Amino acid sequence: MNFITGFFIILGSLLILVSTIGLIRMPGFYTRIHAAGKTDTLGQMLIIFGLILYEGFSLISLKLIILTTFIFIANPTATHALARAAYIKGVKWWSRQSDNSN
Repeated sequence: MNFITGFFIILGSLLILVSTIGLIRMPGFYTRIHAAGKTDTLGQMLIIFGLILYEGFSLISLKLIILTTFIFIANPTATHALARAAYIKGVKWWSRQSDNSN
């Protein structure tokens, strides 16, 4: 059981690392929030799932399930709201032409 728990925690940590690298390496604002929003949510959920497996069935695991549900709803909603606000504000899409004009 400890091996499976460690697997989920390490996999979630690697996904959060990929999210961080995507946030740094992606060229435009919209691609950055896309990279951060998708992999960050999945990484957090895998880490919490590993913690649920480690804890077993208890009140703490129920709280972790509630936290997972909140993360599953809040992260994509916040990413969408951020992208919509940027679009309304007029943040331009990235393209190779806009990158070469600087």
